[in-house]
Amino acid sequence: MLILKIALIVILVLTSLLLTLFILLHKGRGGGLSDMFGGGVTSSLGSSGVAERNLNRITVVVSIVWAASIVGLGLLARFSVV
Repeated sequence: MLILKIALIVILVLTSLLLTLFILLHKGRGGGLSDMFGGGVTSSLGSSGVAERNLNRITVVVSIVWAASIVGLGLLARFSVV
């Protein structure tokens, strides 16, 4: 059980870092904090449609793994014998 708990914690830390990175890689939609720091200047240097869709898919998969690791850690804490 200890090995499983350590593995879930490592997965949680890695997916937390990856999720933060992937969310920051998304293109700003405007009207929010992205306009505050970017000044609302539109640029053609953003990602293309295919790259944005792939980034969305990767972000969703990483977030599902992140949520599953949290649920797994919660279940281990709830039903652990020690």
